[in-house]
Amino acid sequence: MTQPCTARDANPEAAGLDRAGRIETRGIDVVPDSERHGSPRELFAIWAAPNVSYLSFVVGAALILMGLSLIESVVVIIAGNLLWIITGFISVSGPVAGTTGSVVSRAMYGVLGNKVVITVTGWLISALYLALNWSAASVAGIGLAKQIGLPDSAALDAVVICAIAAATVLIAIYGHATIVRLYTALTVLLTIVFLVISVLVLGRTDWSYAPAEPLTGLAHFVVLASGFTIVASTPLSYGNSPDLARYLPRNTSGTAITLWAAAGAFLPSIVFTSIGAFAATTLDMSDPQAALESIMPAWFAPIFVIAVVVNTMANNGMTAYSAGLSMQSIGVPLPRVPAVLVVGIIGTVMTLFAILVFDFLATVNTMLELVVVVTGPCMAVYATDIILRRNRYDGVALHDQSRTGPFWYRGGVNWAGALATVLGAVAATLCASSSFWSGPISARMGDLNLALPVGVLGAALLYWLFSKALRTIPAGGTGAA
Repeated sequence: MTQPCTARDANPEAAGLDRAGRIETRGIDVVPDSERHGSPRELFAIWAAPNVSYLSFVVGAALILMGLSLIESVVVIIAGNLLWIITGFISVSGPVAGTTGSVVSRAMYGVLGNKVVITVTGWLISALYLALNWSAASVAGIGLAKQIGLPDSAALDAVVICAIAAATVLIAIYGHATIVRLYTALTVLLTIVFLVISVLVLGRTDWSYAPAEPLTGLAHFVVLASGFTIVASTPLSYGNSPDLARYLPRNTSGTAITLWAAAGAFLPSIVFTSIGAFAATTLDMSDPQAALESIMPAWFAPIFVIAVVVNTMANNGMTAYSAGLSMQSIGVPLPRVPAVLVVGIIGTVMTLFAILVFDFLATVNTMLELVVVVTGPCMAVYATDIILRRNRYDGVALHDQSRTGPFWYRGGVNWAGALATVLGAVAATLCASSSFWSGPISARMGDLNLALPVGVLGAALLYWLFSKALRTIPAGGTGAA
């Protein structure tokens, strides 16, 4: 599909309604064609800034600490990050519908069923990811505060956490246009800082590294599967990608949207997660910040910490932005800005708990291993629905929540989507494994974690079968049967 001139070109004044530095006024309402603007290229920076990430170093190092060889770690990193193509693919529904993913998913779950799904995936899990990323930034910020002589105390930790959270929420409040403009600059600045770190790590990498006790047999497959799940859990967590694409012109190329969004996340994730693995071949990455700072010039350490904090603000800025929209979509009677504030407060409380109560690295691994039992099936159902409907969504019809509306289905629930997601999640749970819990099927297989392939492929197949059997998708691909 060719891409004509954008709405910004056709009507520059209309684009001013969504302008950097101005608080976005729209929530989940449909963006009219007269206000559409931009190009799919801007999605690259939107997705790159959050993924030039300190957390990538942590995840890459975790693969080595789990017992994988360097080559195996890189293969797992590439394989897991390939799932960013799903994140990019579901973005295409945003411009077509002109509304958020949390509204488009009414097509998959029905008006009432969608409220339950979005409460879990768009609100609770988003708050968990806010806490996870704020924890990463807070660990770095707290370390810097101690280095400059501030007293070590829980009060200081709380102040650092709250300051980072407040700055992040401010980005989410200003919204879409500010995110687009700001993240372009942040991508460049963060990449420069993280490339400096990469050069320092590469100079110390043990390219012949092999585990002291190489894994064999079933134990080897268990760790490979667990590592893949940890890496792949990140792309499968971003069901909000349509939110960041919904201002693009309606007839923007779907292929371009998919590839620009996926590439923006994939490339930095591959590079910097691999650097984390490289670092773990010679450094003690059980404390990633201390390990990386040990090879930096003293003057560069504060710059590194600031980059970690800024990256977290970029990551959580878009998460908090979409979580606020999700609250609106489930019927919480709050405008977008107060909704963002509520989400920010919840995420901050979770962060305080994670930092002051639990071990950070253990918290990261456990969450990433388990969250896919929910996010994997949801992403699979969303992507399958786009294929079945041929990406034909009517944003106005999706906002009709009446019993006579096209997406009320039976009792307000699209049972094809509900059953596929629940059964996919149950199957994934039975096959899941983490450091503190294993499903019965996983336990019988020596704690082999198959949650991701079982949940994703199972939910996609079930949704296709149930949609055909229940005839919930009409022949034309739009509306509901």
